[in-house]
Amino acid sequence: MSTSVPRIPPLEVTHADDPQVVREAATEDYTAHVVPREWRLPPRSLFGAWWALGTAMFWVILAALVTLTVGTRDAIIGMVLAVVVYGAVNYVLSVYAARTGTTVSLFSRSLFGSSGAVLAPLTIAAIAIWFAVFEGSVIAVAFEHYFGGLDLSLWYLVVVLYSIPLAIGGIRAFLDKFNRFLFPFYVLGLVAVVVWTVVELDASSGWLTYQPEMPSVAGPGWLFAFGVYMGDWVLMMATWDFARFGRTSRRDVRTNGWFTFGPGFYLFTIVANGLIGIFVALTIPTEGPLSEISSVIGIVELMGIWGLLFVWISQTRINTANFYLATSNLANVFAQTFKLKLSRVSWVVIVGAIVYVIMLSDVFSYLLIALRYTSVLCVTWTACALVFVLRHRVRDRATRPEWRSGRVAAVNWQSLLAWGLGTGVGMLMIGIDEQTSWSATLALPVAFVVSAITELIVLSTGKTAASGLSRPHDPRHEVDDPWEARVRCHRCEKAYIAVEMDRDPSNEHRAICASCAQASPTFVRQARREAAEY
Repeated sequence: MSTSVPRIPPLEVTHADDPQVVREAATEDYTAHVVPREWRLPPRSLFGAWWALGTAMFWVILAALVTLTVGTRDAIIGMVLAVVVYGAVNYVLSVYAARTGTTVSLFSRSLFGSSGAVLAPLTIAAIAIWFAVFEGSVIAVAFEHYFGGLDLSLWYLVVVLYSIPLAIGGIRAFLDKFNRFLFPFYVLGLVAVVVWTVVELDASSGWLTYQPEMPSVAGPGWLFAFGVYMGDWVLMMATWDFARFGRTSRRDVRTNGWFTFGPGFYLFTIVANGLIGIFVALTIPTEGPLSEISSVIGIVELMGIWGLLFVWISQTRINTANFYLATSNLANVFAQTFKLKLSRVSWVVIVGAIVYVIMLSDVFSYLLIALRYTSVLCVTWTACALVFVLRHRVRDRATRPEWRSGRVAAVNWQSLLAWGLGTGVGMLMIGIDEQTSWSATLALPVAFVVSAITELIVLSTGKTAASGLSRPHDPRHEVDDPWEARVRCHRCEKAYIAVEMDRDPSNEHRAICASCAQASPTFVRQARREAAEY
């Protein structure tokens, strides 16, 4: 190791927030940066923003579709199992995300390297866009069915146009307040749907004992139901992007872990929504096979304008979250891959345009197939992340995870192998037979186990090349408290917390922030050369 240490310029340190950074954060939400402690939110604000993802018609109808396939008893068992697993995994991930303040994009560099991590935010962005298409289409169909007049393509446009301004504000500035305000109306709407159904249709208790006449699932029905809910494990990745705003006090950590992001959230999202969905679907008559669209039309026909309002509230809430996840992760992908940095407003407009084009192209059947395969990526990413986090908590509690682009390798092939091996096995099992077969039923659990075991082997043997770049002059070690000290970046001239800062060997080792470091190929090249010589 070289002992010669070149003279470096002192850090420009302040302990006050940079006013320009604070102004930008109102919409940008530290998309490419670590969230400072002062920008963190109390549990009630995170509840308002995050629980938007638990109030979609998707959850109501998913339980009904599973029940029609395996019966009420097995569906409920699968739902409860899903709550336990979702709750446990997201407790761990949400606590770690709050501790580090990183996005999925930044954290994934610890696992897969700076270039290898790009697939993670790309996966979230793609799935969020697909869900925005589905949920937006539901609103448009409800509008067309109730009001008529306009062609469906114009109703699609109406939905996209009103969704764009709602998605521009960040979590702290707008989304938590807007969605917290609407949440009681969603709950009232659920209750109204049940009461209306009982009064108008003389409902019975037969839905509790429903069994399909010809079971079509290979294997236990509860296992099929659990596997179906695993298909939405993109929520594990989404949890990370929201939980990074959580405060790190013991009280807040427990509240967010158990309620905001953990078992409390999934008890409401999966079980409460699901039971109502089963009851409504087996009671309200629909035209043709049960689907999200046919159920929405049934609710609107039953309740009139109040049913339409309920649908609008449920779908608008979740689409603010879909747009938020799509824009923030797409911004990270393009900044990392193409060095393109645009404002949040620009990305919201771009995502809105993409959503509208997909709505017009009538590719919903293809999107459903794509969602089945991309769900494998989410499950296997979660497996790798969970193993990494649990190991880090047990063995390296005193250290911070290394994810800075100048201090990780371009690709960590060993962890990518763990991600890719499980993904390949899962996709193969999905593709070789129909959805109700043994292979498809077990695809996601098997994919999770394969990736988790492989990642555990990788970490246990010390094959962690992603965090293996040793370089001198670390700003984290040059300040008293890297979470409180703000260091000015020589490129953008803005001050960010020292946790994310690095020294730029391509410019006299001046300080550089995470976003500028990511956008500079020269910095990355010189940093890796310095690591090789150090």
